Amino acid sequence: MPISMIGGVLLHNYIGFISWLSPVLIFCMLTITFTRLNPAEFKITRFHWSLLALQFLGCWAVYYILYFINPIVAEGAFLCVFISTATSAPVVTGMLGGSISTLAVYSLLSNMVLALTAPMFLSWIEIGREIEFIESFQRIGTQVVPMLVIPLALALLMRKFLPKLHKTLSSHQTISFWLWACALFIVMGNAVSFVMKQPVSEIDTMCYLALVSLIVCCLQFYVGRKVGARFGDKVAGAQALGQKNTVLALWLSLTYLNPIISVAPAAYIAWQNIINSTQIYLKTRQARKA
Repeated sequence: MPISMIGGVLLHNYIGFISWLSPVLIFCMLTITFTRLNPAEFKITRFHWSLLALQFLGCWAVYYILYFINPIVAEGAFLCVFISTATSAPVVTGMLGGSISTLAVYSLLSNMVLALTAPMFLSWIEIGREIEFIESFQRIGTQVVPMLVIPLALALLMRKFLPKLHKTLSSHQTISFWLWACALFIVMGNAVSFVMKQPVSEIDTMCYLALVSLIVCCLQFYVGRKVGARFGDKVAGAQALGQKNTVLALWLSLTYLNPIISVAPAAYIAWQNIINSTQIYLKTRQARKA
């Protein structure tokens, strides 16, 4: 994982040639990971509603805490909390021993709620600016459905009609790890390239946005883990709140907010992947010792 991240940073100028591979890799990872799903566990519980309440109350809490200090930084923090769970979160959750079904359900739920609330919430932040509901809903839907729903459907169909293939994929989950390492290389390179293109005159603001995204990222993983502990799944709670759909966050910030705010979700990409890489490394080392 560290090698993938460092490689992405060092070779960010060349990442553009293979960026198209990122969604393909995530699609394959999810399909393999979802073969471990138990359909009987695929249901919305009080755990999911608790996480959703924290996500949407938390975004307004950090916004109003920071607004009178720096409105731009406040909007960056808001976006890093408000944005939905990453479609790839079930993959990392599976690697860490958490409930894949819990994360799959929450990822779907949080993205659906985001699609419905984003136009209204962002309109409140950008006073006087109307946000197109249809455009926002379609954009979020077209990203979430192919990347989350289709792999889920494929895994369930394989379970029923191709049990041998399903069993083979289910018993070779290490493939997801190597696919994730490749995807991480691309994601980190894209994030660095994006930040490097921002104007030098805004470097102070960019540093503040990067710092607040780090604080928010750590807090969300911590709070998610604490909430998850109450429901018997620390890993699922941490990943649900901490691992974000940063691609959507970048699009929302560039489309509806001050473009400089996009530095916050771009930096969040690095922070969340550093945390995930560390967690996977520690989990792997622990497993080897056992």
